[in-house]
Amino acid sequence: MKDYRIALLPGDGIGPECMSATRTVLDRIIAETPGLNLQMTSHRAGAELYRDTGETLPDEVLEDCVASDAVLLSAIGLPDVRYPDGTEVQPTMMVGLRRALDVHSAVRPVKLYPGAPCVLRDTGPGIDFVIIRENLEGLFASFGGGAKVGNEVATDTLVVTRRGTSRVADFAFRLAQRRNGRPSDGKKMVTCVDKANVFRSLAFFREVFFDIAKKHPDISSDAVYVDAMSLYLVQNPWDFDVLVMENQFGDILSDLGAGLVGGLGLGPSGEIGDEHGLFQPSHGTAPQLAGKNVANPMATMLSAAMMLDWLGDQHNDPVAIDAAARLEMAVAKVLEDGKVRTRDIGGTSSTSDVADAVADAIGCTKSCAASA
Repeated sequence: MKDYRIALLPGDGIGPECMSATRTVLDRIIAETPGLNLQMTSHRAGAELYRDTGETLPDEVLEDCVASDAVLLSAIGLPDVRYPDGTEVQPTMMVGLRRALDVHSAVRPVKLYPGAPCVLRDTGPGIDFVIIRENLEGLFASFGGGAKVGNEVATDTLVVTRRGTSRVADFAFRLAQRRNGRPSDGKKMVTCVDKANVFRSLAFFREVFFDIAKKHPDISSDAVYVDAMSLYLVQNPWDFDVLVMENQFGDILSDLGAGLVGGLGLGPSGEIGDEHGLFQPSHGTAPQLAGKNVANPMATMLSAAMMLDWLGDQHNDPVAIDAAARLEMAVAKVLEDGKVRTRDIGGTSSTSDVADAVADAIGCTKSCAASA
């Protein structure tokens, strides 16, 4: 039995409400899961803290994040809270946190749950793929370091290294090994998404990807240009399993993916390194909704399920893996029932209504998970 130390960062806007709802369901799953112990400590961080104190991520909070087994974050940043140079505080804080944790692989599941709204008329055999983006380099490595010459020229640099690409590609293949394959035929496959026909850096990304693919002969691999992939994800998303790509491409395609399966309110994410994991919903802080008890907390709940699954895999802990499956199943059950849903997915329920419904659904998922 392991006690997991979890750092919680509720953040700004709707973040605290979504985190509170997620704490409700985590408390329920802890209560109903013998052997699962989460020692959760909540910290202030983000734009509101900066407005009050001039800091976004105090040293002692960062130290606790690094010392914890995982970090669960809700949402960070407010558009009207900025540094003196006019930039928002969220990007700088998050880049610093990611670098401190060395979380090299950003994971965005794109999964259509029964009952979730879908913009496609035909969903084929289902939608269930994962976008993996390299998290520490690519075009985003130029953050804070681009150049502007007068009013005529500005540049940013796209950085691809063998080490960074190898890590994210290897992570993608190992994730594919744990999954059920693409919905169309069950084939386990990792697809490199790039623009190798134009950029030397991305041709190098593809080269390193296929070098890593040779070490995983049991998993199929291929490569698709990013512009073509944006078409395929709309036309035939069921033909994909795990997609791996440079940071900026992943930033764009992951939001496209979320749009296919109900929006960002149902979009969890994880950022994974060799030793640390950072989990958060894919949506923003939506300050116009803050304090109204109307935000959809499901993305944060599903991010918590990802956290439990990662902890279980990282520590060879079947109890945590089972708890993750039951939490995801509880969210899916509430979606499929359709009685409790927030306004972003066509309902009128409150944030706390969703928390109560998912917590109640957890009670019936233990036997379901055991029989799955």
